[in-house]
Amino acid sequence: MKKIIGLVFILAVALFGSPFCLRAEQKSPRFHVVVLYENGGHHIEYSKVARVWLDKLATDSSFSIDYIQNTDLIDEAFLSKYQLFIQLDYPPYGWKEKAVVAFKDYIIRGKGGWVGFHHATLLGEFDGYPMWNWFSGFMGNIVYKNYIPGFAKATVNVEDAGHPVMKGVPSSFTVEKEEWYTYNKSPRPNVHVIASVDESTYQPGSGIKMGDHPVIWINPNYPARNIYIFMGHSPVLFNSGVYQTIFRNAIFWAAGRKS
Repeated sequence: MKKIIGLVFILAVALFGSPFCLRAEQKSPRFHVVVLYENGGHHIEYSKVARVWLDKLATDSSFSIDYIQNTDLIDEAFLSKYQLFIQLDYPPYGWKEKAVVAFKDYIIRGKGGWVGFHHATLLGEFDGYPMWNWFSGFMGNIVYKNYIPGFAKATVNVEDAGHPVMKGVPSSFTVEKEEWYTYNKSPRPNVHVIASVDESTYQPGSGIKMGDHPVIWINPNYPARNIYIFMGHSPVLFNSGVYQTIFRNAIFWAAGRKS
């Protein structure tokens, strides 16, 4: 009987591999990501779709994601667990003081990467909170001024095609629906612009313009790899393969990992 069991075990190993080997081959996550987003408001539909997309990407690419809906947990010890911070849908005001201190240290000391979307440039006095001056500087010394409330379709032109985040992205592409924030001035003198929107292509046309209008940029003045991507309001963005490519590239570049 023992010989039969032994033969069955040997045959199983030959066909399917050792169960012990299978356990040994299970890989730990390549890196760890924390995603901050508001669990409510009119951007929630974007966040819902983004979360499904992110979870699939994380599974397929072997990294882990934790989600938080406020800054209550953020401090130095909390951020030390993550190689990438994604500010998916959260403004730069109303943060807990310990989160402000920890995040600033995370960026200034290059402890991890950062990818910010849309609301990250909602810089000013909102909901009774003062503007976070350091974050304004981080985003290029800008202050939010206005937006297109009825939304507009527009063409975005890539300015730095050689940047890793633009790999596989055409020289220009269409964004079907966005609010297109304007600021008190262009961030260009203080950041490195990756792409900008052509305001003459707004459909429908709008008088809410700022001339030079960057929408994707990095701030090379900080040790942390960082990139701001303005487009992040509507879930229809994920219908675009180009948008998904930019998002995916940004994650791996900011985390300092290969895709």
